[in-house]
Amino acid sequence: MGLELSQVTKIYSGRKPEENVRVLDRIDFQIRKGEFFSIVGPSGCGKTTLLRIIAGLDQASEGKVLLGGSEVTGIDERMGMVFQEYALFPWRTTIQNIEMGLEMMKIPKKERRSAAMEYIRAFGLDGFENRFPKALSGGMKQRVSIARTLIMNPEVVLMDEPFASLDNQTRNDLQNFLIRVWDKRKDTVLFVTHNVDEAVYLSDRIMVLSERPSEILEIFDINLPRPRDRTSRRSNKIRKKVLELLSRKG
Repeated sequence: MGLELSQVTKIYSGRKPEENVRVLDRIDFQIRKGEFFSIVGPSGCGKTTLLRIIAGLDQASEGKVLLGGSEVTGIDERMGMVFQEYALFPWRTTIQNIEMGLEMMKIPKKERRSAAMEYIRAFGLDGFENRFPKALSGGMKQRVSIARTLIMNPEVVLMDEPFASLDNQTRNDLQNFLIRVWDKRKDTVLFVTHNVDEAVYLSDRIMVLSERPSEILEIFDINLPRPRDRTSRRSNKIRKKVLELLSRKG
């Protein structure tokens, strides 16, 4: 069983009932195990709020989040999250950042160091294992952030616009890198992005949210073989449909 959301609603309370803000309105969908599932929607529609609810960092006002059939009621070790801002500790080296979760679990130093070195080699970070974040490029920092999450082997990987702050070339390179990693591991990935091109290139399915209060407008199946051609006719056709849906008002 994968990840399931049932009628998830989020309301931020104001001082008076009429000042309440409904951000999410009865969000209801399922993600299959091993699927790469993306969420797109207008700015401010509540994509990050939805991700935080799934991660257990925030609570829904109504509805449930289920993983493997059991309800998620708080921070859940079965979930791993990759943030846009990297969230690396500046006083820890690359390898120390990657092995941090294992260290918190009291895994012996030799064992966690060996595991972290495997990720350093696999993620093309050789020679940078003892560098601090300030000495790394943006792309390298995000690789470290992803490695730190994946080393914990979560059942679901939540990614909140992880490439948004990168230049186009680095972003494209990391998209290709992420797909290669996912293709080997077959993690269940829930990926939030503003970038429709990115969603079409990466995803098995794309869920489009409306303006606030957000509801699901449509879920697109992306039946395109990998590796994908970003400029193919079929990719452009899907991209156009998603963009047309996003441009609708009311």
